[in-house]
Amino acid sequence: MKPRASAKSVGIREVALRAGVSTASISRALNKPDSVSADLRARIHSAITDLGYIPDAAARALSSRRSHTIGAIIPTVDNAMFARGIEALQSYLSLQGYLLLLSTSGYDPETEARLAQNMVSRGIDGLILRGDVHTDALRKLLATQRIPFINVGVYHPDKPYASVGTNNEAAAWRACRYLIELGHRRIGMVAAISAQNDRATARIAGVHRALAESGLSMPPQWFIEVPYRLDDAREAARQLLAAPDKPTAVVCGNDVIAYGVMMEAERHGLHVPQDLSVMGFDDLEWSRHLRPSLTTMHVPTDEIWTRAGQYLVKSLAGEPATLHYEVDVSLVVRDSTARTRAV
Repeated sequence: MKPRASAKSVGIREVALRAGVSTASISRALNKPDSVSADLRARIHSAITDLGYIPDAAARALSSRRSHTIGAIIPTVDNAMFARGIEALQSYLSLQGYLLLLSTSGYDPETEARLAQNMVSRGIDGLILRGDVHTDALRKLLATQRIPFINVGVYHPDKPYASVGTNNEAAAWRACRYLIELGHRRIGMVAAISAQNDRATARIAGVHRALAESGLSMPPQWFIEVPYRLDDAREAARQLLAAPDKPTAVVCGNDVIAYGVMMEAERHGLHVPQDLSVMGFDDLEWSRHLRPSLTTMHVPTDEIWTRAGQYLVKSLAGEPATLHYEVDVSLVVRDSTARTRAV
């Protein structure tokens, strides 16, 4: 039996010879599949499979002026919501024949701008960014290079560039409003750090609006900003719960922060929700398995990131794409909240 040619030794001419077509037909089939017949595509695909041919991505990019690579810059991978979103995005892009290039900015707009510049220099076709806190340099880069981009996690229909996400202010308002409906008047908040984070800022604003509409206010000592980390959340809860004047309910910037608050409440001998109601945000997988399970705001992360990918793929194909899309956030009532016992 004749040994099978290795992938490194096989070129487009060998594929053309095996398929009985020209090299130009091979190029069209790879770069513009719809431009050749289904029978021809099948014959070429059979030859590629049989020979183990791997198309030269750089050559294809030069030919089509497309790299079929989408860049995404997220603040951190140390967050289960980002991991879920990126997994959904990568799955969708893979089905569309696109590669995902991922970087993390650490919530620093300057770092984000440098990463974006590096991605553009490597020929990305489009870019996905988290939130809408970007440097002027980055905005200018994307405009001058005509790189389509979309902001995820936010919904800004008043902006001229694309966004897909939730109305964070309205969602946080609903979360706090639910606690007020349960009779709570002493409500605190452990929020994510709002600097360079427009999602966290909006959630803080939503909680304050709900309180103000009910004639309530939050004492400064009941409001703490922390990173999205369990240890920091527990430290914040220690500050809240160590004082004699404690809230009866706490709204948390996300579910991880809520886990820390619940753990520290138990350590202080408090019962959730009898002594302290805890509200999360995001609805992570663990939230329904905790005891007590966590009441939270469900954010459809998979849908958000998949729609971001769809927007870019459609835009790059010259197809109509929805510029702004708001995904619904829903209140998920579980066991960590209850009517207040306070009079």
